[in-house]
Amino acid sequence: METIETIEKNLEGVFAHLSDVALFNQEKVLKAFQKNRVSANSFFGTTGYGYDDVGRQTLSKIYADCFGAEDAIVSPNITCGSHAITIVLFGLLRPGDTMLSVTGKPYDTLDETIFGESEDNGSLKDFNISYEQIDFLDGKLNLAEIESQVSKIKPKVVYVQRSRGYAKRKALLISDIKEIVEIVRKTSPKSFVVVDNCYGEFVEKMEPTEVGADVIVGSLIKNPGGGLASTGGYIAGTKRAIDLISSRLTSPSLKTEVGSYERGYREFFQGFFLAPHVVKEALKGAYLIGEVLAQKGAEIFPASTQISGDIIKSIEFKTEEEMVSFVQKIQKFSPVDSFVTPMPWDMPGYLDPIIMAAGTFVSGASIELSCDGPVKPPYIAYFQGGITYEQIKLLGIELLNE
Repeated sequence: METIETIEKNLEGVFAHLSDVALFNQEKVLKAFQKNRVSANSFFGTTGYGYDDVGRQTLSKIYADCFGAEDAIVSPNITCGSHAITIVLFGLLRPGDTMLSVTGKPYDTLDETIFGESEDNGSLKDFNISYEQIDFLDGKLNLAEIESQVSKIKPKVVYVQRSRGYAKRKALLISDIKEIVEIVRKTSPKSFVVVDNCYGEFVEKMEPTEVGADVIVGSLIKNPGGGLASTGGYIAGTKRAIDLISSRLTSPSLKTEVGSYERGYREFFQGFFLAPHVVKEALKGAYLIGEVLAQKGAEIFPASTQISGDIIKSIEFKTEEEMVSFVQKIQKFSPVDSFVTPMPWDMPGYLDPIIMAAGTFVSGASIELSCDGPVKPPYIAYFQGGITYEQIKLLGIELLNE
């Protein structure tokens, strides 16, 4: 406990910054709820076509207002972040268009969507949509190459992955995304800037749409669900982009006029209201565990002196055994399935064996305490989530007592 208290004292400046960001974002969320006149009627579900679904419509307006967007789609019927991104890509891209990723290769679960590793699977490649990418240069955005390629290719979609995924690089800050947007607006103003915002919501005082991104996409079982949303995804952006995307969400004749969810929307409203606070808790925990493991000899990034662009702390171990052991400890310290021992396995959508600790109330919810990573060199575990700082503090004490 003495060591933990020393670490906390050293992190006082970081924690004060996180509290300031959470207060700012909480006010933004509260005002959006008030502006859109949320009432108990907003929580009721609908059946069938879901015409005039007040809950669905109000929730989408709140997301748009909070994220500085013109319009938004928020739906429990979007199964995950990768599903939401796929809807966006097929909504914006047409045969002969080009998608340019300026943050290297996207997350593994998008491989089939983009490249079509399986023959004739309905990928972008099957529809004659080209893909190009620009990798990081010495761990930083290659801005000169981005400007050159965007000017040359004029891609329909400039794709930005804010979080690091399973790459050894920092998550992007809003200032980084602003630089990309400015380049695109100058060299190819008709291109859509699409940001995979997973793990980044409410980490800073602004979202990518507030610095000019056309579309942001995320999962409700990550940051914006606040630990309460049981499923779903969101897409927010310009009216033009959301109109195109909504044709692929349902059909060109229906767009966002339909979509029922009989169970109701209370958990989605309440989770979004809690999200700024929950994200702060997760970030505080990530910094704390990072310092605990740094004292035990692990390499962590971002460092505690750096502002994080997402809720994830990357922890590099020397051996596979050390990595696997750590992930298994996270599972043992979870409230759900603490008796289960995670093992590496060929998880659907991933290229390498994955080990994942997720003793969570909502299956796979990485805003709750969780940890995962591909079991291959370098042996990096990606630690994220924690809806209460106290749980993570107890974990820190446990790790120091080993």
